[in-house]
Amino acid sequence: MTNLQVTRPLAREARGLSAFLAALGDEAYTGDVATNAATRTVMATDNSVYELLPAAVLFPREPDDLNRILRASARTKTPVVARGGGTGTNGQSLTTHVVVDCSRHLRAIESIDPERGLAVVQPGVILDELNRAAAPHGLFFAPAVSTASRATLGGMTATDASGKGSRHYGRTSDHIAAMEVALSDGSNWRAEPLDARALDAVCARQDLPGRLHRLLRDIVRDEADEIERVFPVMNRGLTGYNLKELNDADGRFRLSKVLAGSEGSLALTKRLTLKLLKKPPHRALMVVGYDDVIAALRDVGRLVEADPSAVEFIDDRILSLAKDDPIWADIAGTLATPPGREVKGLNFVEVEAGSGAELAAALARLEALPQAPSSAVTQTIVREPRIIAQLWSLRSKCVGLLGRMDPSRQGTAFVEDAAVPPQVLPDFVEGFRALLDAHGLAYGMFGHADVGCVHVRPALDMRIPEDAAKLKPVSDAVAALAQRHGGLIWGEHGKGFRGQYGPQILGDRLYAAMCRIKAAFDPDDRLNPGKIAAPSPDRKLERIDTVPFRGPMDATIPPARLGGFEKAVKCNGNGQCFGRDAFDAMCPSYKATGDRLQSPKGRAALMRAWLREDGALPDGEIATALHASLRTCLACKACASQCPVKVDIPSMRARFLSDWHETHRRPMRHRLLAAMETFAPAMRALPGLANAGLGLAAPLLRALDLVDLPAIRPARGERRRLDDRDDRPGVVLIEDTFTATWDGGVVEAAETLFETLGYRVHRVAAQANGKALHVLGKLDRFEATARRALAREAELVTSGMPLVGIEPAVNCLHADEYRELRKAPSPVVSVEAFLASEIAVGRIAPRTGQGSASFALFQHCTGKTADPASTGRWLAIFRHLGLDLDPEDTGCCGMSGFFGHEAPNAEMSKKLFAMSWQPKLARHAPGTALATGFSCRCQAKRMGAGRLPHPVEVLAEAVASGLPATSSNVSGSIG
Repeated sequence: MTNLQVTRPLAREARGLSAFLAALGDEAYTGDVATNAATRTVMATDNSVYELLPAAVLFPREPDDLNRILRASARTKTPVVARGGGTGTNGQSLTTHVVVDCSRHLRAIESIDPERGLAVVQPGVILDELNRAAAPHGLFFAPAVSTASRATLGGMTATDASGKGSRHYGRTSDHIAAMEVALSDGSNWRAEPLDARALDAVCARQDLPGRLHRLLRDIVRDEADEIERVFPVMNRGLTGYNLKELNDADGRFRLSKVLAGSEGSLALTKRLTLKLLKKPPHRALMVVGYDDVIAALRDVGRLVEADPSAVEFIDDRILSLAKDDPIWADIAGTLATPPGREVKGLNFVEVEAGSGAELAAALARLEALPQAPSSAVTQTIVREPRIIAQLWSLRSKCVGLLGRMDPSRQGTAFVEDAAVPPQVLPDFVEGFRALLDAHGLAYGMFGHADVGCVHVRPALDMRIPEDAAKLKPVSDAVAALAQRHGGLIWGEHGKGFRGQYGPQILGDRLYAAMCRIKAAFDPDDRLNPGKIAAPSPDRKLERIDTVPFRGPMDATIPPARLGGFEKAVKCNGNGQCFGRDAFDAMCPSYKATGDRLQSPKGRAALMRAWLREDGALPDGEIATALHASLRTCLACKACASQCPVKVDIPSMRARFLSDWHETHRRPMRHRLLAAMETFAPAMRALPGLANAGLGLAAPLLRALDLVDLPAIRPARGERRRLDDRDDRPGVVLIEDTFTATWDGGVVEAAETLFETLGYRVHRVAAQANGKALHVLGKLDRFEATARRALAREAELVTSGMPLVGIEPAVNCLHADEYRELRKAPSPVVSVEAFLASEIAVGRIAPRTGQGSASFALFQHCTGKTADPASTGRWLAIFRHLGLDLDPEDTGCCGMSGFFGHEAPNAEMSKKLFAMSWQPKLARHAPGTALATGFSCRCQAKRMGAGRLPHPVEVLAEAVASGLPATSSNVSGSIG
C-alpha cells in the first residue's frame, strides 16, 4: 500500500485517511491504492468546469472489493465517490475525499445469454465493448450515448443515461434486469423486480435491505399524489430516486429505478444484468433542411407521426461551422439546397427495421406524412450506409465544432442537457436563445428533438472572472425556464453539483422524502456527499458556484510558461482518448496500459499542474511523473486530430522535453538517434559497410537500449535532371531519410509508377528533416534543420511542379511542425493525394484487367488520422487502375518511428502490434497486406509477419506489366 503524501489543500479531508487505508487493509482489499500526486491530479477533473483534488484513488480489482471499501468507510466515516469513464459534465465523480475508480479492473463481461437476451457485466465495462461482444449474436444494448467509446455501464447506470433513440428505447434503467450492489454498511444486495409477495417477504426482514424496501414502499404509497403532480410527464423525466417508476406497469417493485440515476449516492454497483435487444439490421435516414431552426423544431410533431426511431436536430450556427470542416465535402451533395435558399436548421429522421420489407414500410410512412411546411427547404431520403454514417458523424462532431465558435473561448458544459416536453420545445428554445443572447454568449444548439432534449455549450473562458461569474445566473435562469415549460435543467447527463436545483424543482415535501431515502441508505452521508440529496433537508447541498472551478487555477499559469502548452489548458476532459478499441488509433499508450496517466487527458492534466507550480503539490513530483508519462507517448499524433479539441500531446511533449533536459541528462541512445540523419548519407553510400558495422555493434547498441534496428537498403537508380525538351507533365519526388535509407525499393517503385503513368520524374535526394530531433525535444536543432529543409522546399516550389512525399510521418511533419515556421500550408502532397487529383482531372486513364488479386490496406496511423480522406483516395486509385483494395481498421502498430526500437518500450510496442495489427494480418495471404508507413513495415517484419509492400510497389508492378501484382512481384526485405 502506497504511503499517503498529505499536502496543504488536503489536510482537512485527509485527517482520517490513514485510518481508512489501514481499515481497508484489514478487510483484505485486493485492489490498487494510489495516493501519489500524479494519479490524484488526473482524477481531479472530468468533463466539467470543476477541479477537486482527491485524497486518494482506489482501483478495486474484484466486485467484492466494493464491499470491503464500504466496510472500511463505515468504520472510519470516510466518504467515497465512485467513478466510471470520467465523462461526467457536472462533477458527478469529483471529490476531495476518496475516489473509487471502477474502470481499470472491473471490466469483465461475465456472460452473454443470447437465448434470454441477457448480459452480466461488471461496472467498468465500456458500452462499445458490450456491443462488440453482443454483435455476433445479433444483439445490442439499446441506450446510445455519444461517449459510447469510453462511457462505462456503471457510469451510465449512475446517471440513468440515454441518448439517440430514447423515444423508442428509453433509458439505461429500462434495460436493467437486475443489479448487485454494495450497501453503505458493506453488505450485499441483489435488486431485481419483486412481485407483491416477494416484496412483503423482503419488507418483513429486520436488516438494512428490509428497512430500505419498507421505506420506499411507504413513501410511494403516501406521496402518490405529490409524485404525480411534481414528476414531469415526458420521456426525459426525473431520474435518481425515481419514485414515479418504482412500481412498473405490472405492479412489480423495481429498486433499480431508484438506484439508477442516484450517482453512487445510495450504493455502489458491483454487477449488472442487462437486457439485450435484437439489433435492427436495416435503417435509412430522412434529412430535412429548413430556413429556420425554430421551424425545424415545430415540424418535429409531424415527423414523429411516422414513428421513427429518432429525430435529431442541428441549428444554423453548427451548420455554419461544419462548412469549414473536412466532413462537409462528404455530405454537401446530400444537403444541397435550391438556388436562393439557405438551410439554417436540420432534422435527421432515422428509421430502423428488422427486414427490408419492414424498412420499406417505415419509409412509406415517412413519405405518406402530411406535406412539409413551407419552411422546409430540402428533403432527402438516404439509404446508403456510408452516407448515413457520414451524416451521423456530423451530428457526433457537434461538440467539437462548438469548440471553434470563438477562438478565445471554449464551448462549456453546464446547461448542456435541459429537456422539456417535445411539444413545447420550439418555445423553450426561443426563450433559451434569448437568454443566452442577453448574456452576450456565443453558442450553438443540437439535440434529441423527438424527446425535447437540447444540447448547448455556451462559449466561456473560465479563467476570466467575468466569464466564470456568468455560470450561476445562466444556470438559474435555464432551470427556471425549463421548469416553466414543464421540464428540467438536467434531462440527460445527470445532476452532479447541479443537484442544488432539486429542492426548487421537487418542492419541500418531495425533497424531504428524498432526504429520508438518502438517510436510510447512507445515514453518515459517506456516498458521494453533497449531491442530489442530503440525509436531512437542513443540510445544504454543494452549490455550483462554490465548488472550485478549474479555470481560476489555470489562470495562475504565468503567460511566459504557457507558450506552446495552450492545448493542455484547452483539454475539456471529454475523455475520447480513453477508448479501449484496439483498432482505433487514439491513444496507443492508454490502450496498452489502461493507465490514465498515460493518455492525452492524463498528460494534459499533469502539464497543467506542472505549469501552475503553485506549491500545492510536492516539489518536483508532478514534473517527474509527467516525464515518466511522456516517455511512453508514441508521438503518433492521433490526439492532434482525433481529440475533439485537438490536444496535441506530441508537440507539447517536445517542448517539455526541451525544458526537462536542460537540467536532466539525456540517455546515450537519444544522442545516437538524434545523429541518425547526420550519418544517413554515408550509410546510403556504403550500405554493405554500414550493415556490417551495425552487426558488429549490436551488443553495444543493446547495452544502450536500442534493439532490432533495420538493415540499410538504400534507394538505387540515377537521379536524372529534368529535360526541358520532355513535354510530359513533371513531378518532384522528394525522398525522405527513412524510405531512402532503409526501404529504398519504395522510392524506386514510386518513380517507376509515375514514369509508367506518363510523368517525367525529378527525384530529389533525401535531406535531414528533423523528425527525430522534434520527437526527442531537441527543438533548437530541429528548427535549424527544418529551416534548411524549408529553404530547399521553397526552391523546389519555383519549378511549378507538384511536390510529392512518400512517408506519411514526414508529410505530416511538413504539414504541421514546418507550418509554424513557414506560416503557410505545406506544398508537399502525399502520393495518394497526387494520384487522386491527377485521376480527377483526367490525366491518368482508367485500366482494367489487372487480375483478380485483392489487397488489404494497412495505413500509418499518423497519416490516417491527420488526413482521413487518404483511405478513400487509395481505394479510388486502386479501383481506377483495375485493382481491388479493402481498408483494414487498425490502431497503432507499436513501432511509431524509433519508439519500438528503444528497449524500455519494446514490451509495449509488441503488445500494441499483437492487439491490433497481428489479428488483422493473419487474415491475409503473404504479399497482399500493404502498409503505407515505414515504421509499420519494420514492425511487421520484426514481429514475424514478413515484409509488407507499400501500395506504390503493387501499383508500379501492375501498371508496368499489365499483369496482376503478386507477392513475388513486390517481395523484398527491410532488414
